[in-house]
Amino acid sequence: MTAAERNIALYPWFRFTQNLLFWQAVWFLYFQNSLSAAEAILLYAVYDLATTILEVPSGWMSDRLGRRITLISAAVASVVACLLLALGGTFWVFVAGQVALGAAAALTSGTDTALLYESLEEAGQTDRVEAEELRAWRFGFSGLALSAVIGGAMSLWSFAVPFLASAVAYAVMLVIALRFTEPRHHRDDLAQGGEWARFASLKAAFVNPVLIWLLGLAVLMYGFSHIPFVFGQPFIQNALQSLGLAAEAPLVSGAVVTAMMLISVLFSLVAEKVRRAIGLAGILLFALGLQIGIIAVLAASKSVLAIAVLFLRMVPDSFSTAFILARTQRELSDDSRATYMSFKSLAARILFAASLWLAAGAASDVGLMSHAQMQPILAAYAGVGLIALIALAVASRFIAIDPRSSLGPENPGG
Repeated sequence: MTAAERNIALYPWFRFTQNLLFWQAVWFLYFQNSLSAAEAILLYAVYDLATTILEVPSGWMSDRLGRRITLISAAVASVVACLLLALGGTFWVFVAGQVALGAAAALTSGTDTALLYESLEEAGQTDRVEAEELRAWRFGFSGLALSAVIGGAMSLWSFAVPFLASAVAYAVMLVIALRFTEPRHHRDDLAQGGEWARFASLKAAFVNPVLIWLLGLAVLMYGFSHIPFVFGQPFIQNALQSLGLAAEAPLVSGAVVTAMMLISVLFSLVAEKVRRAIGLAGILLFALGLQIGIIAVLAASKSVLAIAVLFLRMVPDSFSTAFILARTQRELSDDSRATYMSFKSLAARILFAASLWLAAGAASDVGLMSHAQMQPILAAYAGVGLIALIALAVASRFIAIDPRSSLGPENPGG
C-alpha cells in the first residue's frame, strides 16, 4: 500500500473518531448545571466566534504548512478542549475549552477533504472522489448517531464523563492523523498583487441579485438551524420536569439527537423530487419556513409532546444545504469562489453569535433556564424569521433563483 492509499484507507476512520461527540446531547445541561443559563448561551457564542476568527488563519496554515500538521494540530486541540471542559470549575476554564474546541473545528474544516482529494489525485483515483467522500460521510454520521445516545446514557453517571470519552476518541484521532502522509501539492504561487486582485473580483458577486438572495437565506438558515440546538436541551429538561423525569433529560436528549439524524436522512431521499415539484425557491423557502415553525412550536408549548418537533430539526438542512451550495457555485468565478464562501460562513456565524449575546441578556443568571425565560427569546426569533421569510418570498418573484426556469423540461411554456 502506497502512502496515498494509506491516507485514503485511514480517512473514514479519522472522520468517525472526529464525530464521536459524546457530549453533544448534554453540553448545555452541563454548562448551566455548573454555571448559569446565561453563561451557557455565551459559551456557545464563544465557540462560534473562535471558529470564525480562526477559520482563515487555519486555512493559511493548511495551505502553507501542510494538511498533515494541520490535522494533527486539530486533534491535539480537540483533546485539550475536552479535558478542559471535563475539568470545568470556573467560567474561564469553560471559555478556554470552547476556544480550543473552536480552534479544532477551524483547523479541520476544509483540510480533511483536501487531504482526501490530494491523496486520491496522487494515487490516480480522482474518479473515486464522490464514492470516498460518501463513504467518509457515512462513517462520520455513524459516529454522531452512536455517540449521541451513548453520551446521554454516560451523563446519568456524570456530566463530565461524555467529555472524557470524547477526549479518548480524539486521542485515537490523533494517532490516525500521525499516520497520515503529506500528499503532493500542485500549487502555483500568486503573482505580486494577486491576492488584491482576488478580492476585487468579488465585486460582481456582491451585486448579483441571485447571490444576494441566497446569501441572506443561508445566513438566516444557519442561525435558525442552531437555535433548537442551543435551546433544545433546556426545553427537554423543562418538559420532563413536569412529569417528574428531569433526571432523564440527558438520556432523552441523546435519543432525540439520534432520531433527528435518522429522520433527516430519510427526508433527504425525497428532496430532489420536492425540488422538481415546487422549484428551487419553493423548496428553500419551505425549508426556512419549517425552521421558523419548529422554533414557534417550542415557544408556544412546554408540553412533553412538543419534544417530538425537535426530531425535524435537521430536515430543513436536507431540503436546502446541497441546493444552496450548487446554485451559489454556478454564479461564482474560480478566482473568488473560496473567498466568497468564507465570507458567507463569517457573516452567518457573526450574526448568530450577536443574536446569542442579546438572548443571553434575557436569560437567568443562575440555575435552570425555565420555559418562561425561553419563550420570549424563541418568540422573537420566530417573529424575525417570519418577517425575513415574507421578504425573501416577495423578492424571489423578481429574481431568477432557479436557473432551470427557462429550460424546456422545467418550464414547457417558457
